Amino acid sequence: MVSNNNPVKPQAKNGLNNMKIEIANELGISGYDTMDKGNLTARQNGYVGGYMTKRLVEMAEQQLAGR
Repeated sequence: MVSNNNPVKPQAKNGLNNMKIEIANELGISGYDTMDKGNLTARQNGYVGGYMTKRLVEMAEQQLAGR
């Protein structure tokens, strides 16, 4: 299987980046958009990605439930 990080809908890229920054701020990581992510711990980076995934799943569930 070939894996890539290209979004299915390229128009969603800005929205996803904004969500990532918002979640990082909620987790107390300010300046996430301009910082070198290599200076963060794997745990910090994992939290951002994990919470993004959690929020996206919640959004999809609400959409599927007809909200």
